[in-house]
Amino acid sequence: MGMNIGSSSSEEPEVMMEINTTPLIDVMLVLLIMLIITIPAQLHSVNLDMPVSTPPTKKIAPVVIKIDVDANSVINWNGKPIAGRADLEAKLTEASAIQPQPELHIRSHAKAKYESVALVMASAQRLGLNKLGIVGSEQFVN
Repeated sequence: MGMNIGSSSSEEPEVMMEINTTPLIDVMLVLLIMLIITIPAQLHSVNLDMPVSTPPTKKIAPVVIKIDVDANSVINWNGKPIAGRADLEAKLTEASAIQPQPELHIRSHAKAKYESVALVMASAQRLGLNKLGIVGSEQFVN
C-alpha cells in the first residue's frame, strides 16, 4: 500500500506504474484455505482385507514302488520277481488307481537289456503314471 504524492508544481497527476497486489494475495489466501478444508483427513492406517488362513494339512509321505531290473533282465516289483509283461501291467494298473499317485523308482543293472527298462517306462506312461524316477544311474558314470 503505497501512495504516490506528486509535486505541487504540475497540475496534472502522474500516472502510477505499480500494481496493487493486496487483492491478489487475499484471493490466493481464500483459495488456499478452501483447499485445506476440502482435502480429506489423512489416516495413518491402511485397511486391508487379509485372507483367513487354514492350518496346513499334514504332508503324506508318498508311496514308493521300487522296480528293479537285474542282470538277466528279470523285473522285480518291490523285491519280488514278476512273471511277465501282463503281470507288470496289472500291477501298474493297480498302482495308477492309488491316490495320490505313487512314485516309481526304477533301478536297472548295468548288464540289463535296454528293452526291459524301456518296457517298464513305456507301460507306466501308457497307464498314466507320471512320477517316474531312474535310481542308481551313478553306476554308469565310468
